[in-house]
Amino acid sequence: MSASMPAGLTQQSEVTADLAVECSVVVVGSGAGGATMAAELADAGVDVVIVEEGGYHPTESFTASTGRALRTLYRDAGAGLALGRPPVLFSEGRCVGGSTVVNGGMSWRTPTRVLERWSTEEGVVAVSEREMEPFFAKVESRISVALQDPETIGKDMRLLKAGADAKGWKIIPNLRNQLHCAGSNNCTNGCPTGAKRSMLVTSIPRALRRGARLFADCRVERITRSRGTVTGIEGTFVRPGGHRGPRLTVRAPVVVAAGGAVQTPALLARSGLRSPSGQLGRNLTLHPNAKVIAFFEEDVTGWKGVHQAYQVREFADDGILLTAVNLPPSLVAMTLPSYGRELGELMASYNHMLTAGCLIEDTGSGRVRSLPGIGPLVTYQLNDRDAERVVRGIAYSAELMFAAVLPPRSVT
Repeated sequence: MSASMPAGLTQQSEVTADLAVECSVVVVGSGAGGATMAAELADAGVDVVIVEEGGYHPTESFTASTGRALRTLYRDAGAGLALGRPPVLFSEGRCVGGSTVVNGGMSWRTPTRVLERWSTEEGVVAVSEREMEPFFAKVESRISVALQDPETIGKDMRLLKAGADAKGWKIIPNLRNQLHCAGSNNCTNGCPTGAKRSMLVTSIPRALRRGARLFADCRVERITRSRGTVTGIEGTFVRPGGHRGPRLTVRAPVVVAAGGAVQTPALLARSGLRSPSGQLGRNLTLHPNAKVIAFFEEDVTGWKGVHQAYQVREFADDGILLTAVNLPPSLVAMTLPSYGRELGELMASYNHMLTAGCLIEDTGSGRVRSLPGIGPLVTYQLNDRDAERVVRGIAYSAELMFAAVLPPRSVT
């Protein structure tokens, strides 16, 4: 078996007829939640099957091509849309490892105030900071949560820090799930070195080594039931071009739905399941964001260095976080308010650009509905309070960029 085809993995190309398998637990989704659950269960000797709608793409397949990544690693080419005024774009990973394969790797513990809210307002038990400490530490150890190696921090991040220091704003280094990241700034296309410790290179291999089975390229259509009791799942393998392939039936007394904030409620709803609270599909939050593109006379070369090495937390108590992130030329060009020759002239200065922006801890929420024959319908309305904070976040980002001047390096 080659390194790119681990034992226990079945892809759509290997399936020529309908399959029926049995296990103790079937996990739907192989991202942060699903892969972790599968690995923990497999460690305990439980017979686990993981079903993932996306394909298996090993580390050696990742390139700097944004187009290729959008086609192979994302749902809907990374252009999910929440309907509202304004509509909000969001991205979901759809591959073995889920969104952990394409995110920036920021790895922060759940804030104490959030744990306290879950306990007091939601009635969740045993989630105090003290009770969660051993679990946080265990996860951090397994996915190598650490500060970035200094030599991989690029000029764009040093400019961000210089601006924050000049303003006297609180700025902290990011904790990321990485092991000696090379600073190639390719996180959103899949880490080409494997340094980002996504589920693809951590929990999925661990689960498979313990005997778990993984079916990739298979869309779970519904959770099956008999007399009110869950009996497993039914799905269909997806052929190239989105064509339907053979069916997969998994019989299991326990189903773990771990498809993320959009796909999980959609799956439960189309399976005819309902929650006693009536909240299924409600309370979706998206942390709206906006960006500012600054042009510097000096060469920034934002594609050299790590993705988001710092966070500006001066306004965190008001739900506003500032950072910088390099975007590939295609995505920058899509958002600049220019066309034709003018756009070409702006893009010629790509290496002089620094893209900064704000992330908002939203106070509003959206909803996920399941439409038969169509799929999930996401609606989200940005409320006035959050819209005002987006505007302030843009202003803070602009102030930061105007103040971002690197001191000359000393020569010894």
